[in-house]
Amino acid sequence: MIDLKGKVAVIFGLANKRSIAYGIAQKFAEAGATLVLSYQSERLRKEAEGLITELAQEHSAKAFQCDVSKDEEIDALFAQIKETYGTIHSVVHAVAFAPPDEIKNDFLLTSREGFRIAHDVSVYSLIAVARAAAPLMESGGSILTLTYYGAEKVFPNYNVMGVAKAALEATVRYLAASLGPKGIRVNAISAGPIKTLAARGIGDFSKILDAVTERAPLKRNVDQSEVGGAALFLASDLASGITGEITFVDCGFNITGI
Repeated sequence: MIDLKGKVAVIFGLANKRSIAYGIAQKFAEAGATLVLSYQSERLRKEAEGLITELAQEHSAKAFQCDVSKDEEIDALFAQIKETYGTIHSVVHAVAFAPPDEIKNDFLLTSREGFRIAHDVSVYSLIAVARAAAPLMESGGSILTLTYYGAEKVFPNYNVMGVAKAALEATVRYLAASLGPKGIRVNAISAGPIKTLAARGIGDFSKILDAVTERAPLKRNVDQSEVGGAALFLASDLASGITGEITFVDCGFNITGI
């Protein structure tokens, strides 16, 4: 049993009960962690606070607003965290976005602005968050992000997001090298397809789910709880020697050929 009592975990990307961030938050809460959950905008406040109420039944949890595309909001969030908790031990970056047209249109039609937005929100935000978090991780800790197999292989209707995820995976490695001397580990989970709010923007998503069920060694898709379990392990001392890695949680789909 992994015990995170006395540990503070900051989780970005809380959207609703179907989000991967929520599945991770559940596992961290069960392990006794103190949760700091971040939602993007005022529009999401009510739902985020409702989820906080459920997650905080037994353990401490608070919600803060933070748009990770704005450095001033990231700085303000971590200033609040420093004042409230003093130190943190884990950060989960479960944030990604590209304008809808950049995903559904032919990749050749990717616009300069759409490319910029996808990489700013989905990739650069990890660097910005890590930079703000590092001073509060005085005893080392774990930073974790979420990627997808579309970073390595072409998936229909994924387009510029696949390119952003490839950049994100490279960023994980460079951050791991940069933060390693401080005892801060940086890793990513490459989760299989899950029916989240974000997944609704991917055309023919059900075909991807069906392909995984057919080809994956376990003959099924993963759920948020399984991703949460892997995240809990990577955030714990059991993974103290693991950094710069991409861990697949996809029922083995990535190992298959045909």
